[in-house]
Amino acid sequence: MISTSKIAVITGGSRGLGRASVEALAQRGVGAIFTYKSNRKAAEEVLAILQAAGLPGQALELDVADTSSFPAFAQTLGETLAGWGSTQVDYLVNMAGSSHTGTLADTSEAEFDRIYAEHLKGPFFLTQALLPLLRDGGRIVNISSGLTRIIYPGRIVYGSMKAAVETMTRYMAKELGPRGITVNTVAPGAIQTDFSGGMVRDNPEIARHIAQNTALGRVGLPDDIGPMIASLLSEDNRWVNAQRIEVSGGQSL
Repeated sequence: MISTSKIAVITGGSRGLGRASVEALAQRGVGAIFTYKSNRKAAEEVLAILQAAGLPGQALELDVADTSSFPAFAQTLGETLAGWGSTQVDYLVNMAGSSHTGTLADTSEAEFDRIYAEHLKGPFFLTQALLPLLRDGGRIVNISSGLTRIIYPGRIVYGSMKAAVETMTRYMAKELGPRGITVNTVAPGAIQTDFSGGMVRDNPEIARHIAQNTALGRVGLPDDIGPMIASLLSEDNRWVNAQRIEVSGGQSL
């Protein structure tokens, strides 16, 4: 198989906003190598979407908190590309990660370390490992959160790590500029997914509260985020760099 399509690497692409991003890119003719942590069935469902579109696609298992696995992952990624007659990818979206709820007083060190590994350390070293496989002129999108601006009790660790991601993004943009690679942060607001145990999706009271405090009068959906990421990766936004772009419908203005 020889690929003439652009190819994105998306961590956490088997569900939620990662899946929405794979689907939105597929609608634009972009193939994907996406990761999943444990749910192979969900990954196969996304893979079927790419196959139905006639696009290159591969699902690879990866725990973004396990940096020791990144060299092997990069090797497998390179082998996958070689099988498609390619050597590099065009886009990297650092999406994967889990939520955390806990206050300053009750968060354990183990919880802190997990969120740090998933949301900051993991994206840093995975990006580092994949730099040789990312073409010059490519694009990177890191995922932050509206919680770096909108302060809710119990989100201190998650929000702090995402704030660090936003700073890391600007440094990445500066360092990778000579290669023509842009790096931006997308910060979703409250979205109806299974994130945080489906808190926004499954709790009508929380959803109603968020909708009442959002300018557009509703909570977000995955399809509000995936197309935005796909658009940011496109040539139309080639001059957007080192930016934090909040996609929240105007939450908590």
